[in-house]
Amino acid sequence: MKILLTGTAGFIGMHTALSLLRRGDTVVGIDNLNDYYDVQLKRARLACLAGDGNFRFIAMDIADRAAMAALFARERFERVIHLAAQAGVRYSLVNPEAYVDSNLVGFMSVLEGCRHHRVQHLVYASSSSVYGGNTRMPFAERDNVDHPVSLYAATKKANELMAHTYSHLYRLPTTGLRFFTVYGPWGRPDMAPFLFTRAILEGRPIDVFNHGQMQRDFTYVDDIVEAVVRVTDRVPETDSGYTVADPDPATSDAPYRVFNIGNHQPVALLDFIGCIEQRLGRRSEKRMLPMQPGDVPATYADTSALRQWIHFAPSTPLSEGIARFVDWYRDYYKA
Repeated sequence: MKILLTGTAGFIGMHTALSLLRRGDTVVGIDNLNDYYDVQLKRARLACLAGDGNFRFIAMDIADRAAMAALFARERFERVIHLAAQAGVRYSLVNPEAYVDSNLVGFMSVLEGCRHHRVQHLVYASSSSVYGGNTRMPFAERDNVDHPVSLYAATKKANELMAHTYSHLYRLPTTGLRFFTVYGPWGRPDMAPFLFTRAILEGRPIDVFNHGQMQRDFTYVDDIVEAVVRVTDRVPETDSGYTVADPDPATSDAPYRVFNIGNHQPVALLDFIGCIEQRLGRRSEKRMLPMQPGDVPATYADTSALRQWIHFAPSTPLSEGIARFVDWYRDYYKA
């Protein structure tokens, strides 16, 4: 199968590309290699893919409408996995324009390419952040997500709405995946595992927000990728059980679906830090701080719909995933 994978130099993108290539797919990867975080890390990820004859990389910005249109016309992709986005909740407070360019304008370019060139299935990354201030746990796809608390979350909610419109108007099959706090080897430097590990090894204090009263549904990257690939292989159709009188936000009378991908096991932030400390064999100095704007105190994924759809749900224990991340970090940075 010929697949377009956007955000290939990203954390989840690289791992997804490896999985697709292992099973024999042809992957065309694009990424703009922006400097939101260390570009050298992104290039090192791409180097892991470069030796496979079924992989091609093109440096491209998804917000470049003309370049994207030409790419779709030239390549004739069968399926698209769209992972490119401006990530990060806190960064959206200081550079909101980046989120509009990538997450809205860029996503429109992807939708238009899929629409005009008969792509069989578009799978795209949404986020657990769409649940906003929701306090009912676990978060389920049928829950209301109309109250985002960050611009990043708002753009991801907008992606789901835009995808539904294209599924409805043009019968483009789309599936949105709400990722829950993904971690693992090759992870992003702005995420907690990376920040905590680096600070502990360098003997610096770590910032612990909301005075440690946080919970996250940490999800190991290999589980995320397994779900992404399985979802890509199952093209949604019209849900015969959908009723306009009692609408379910996660499904539709169009070929459209939305799923959570999480570990279904929320972990207290202090326990998470303790897991890193144990693997490093060092204690951390903690600087307790208040909740950050745009953040939420807890996330917890209901994965029953995903399990029913693809007969799989993430389950890697935190201790195992953290061990793999810490070992990768120490090897990559010779720490």
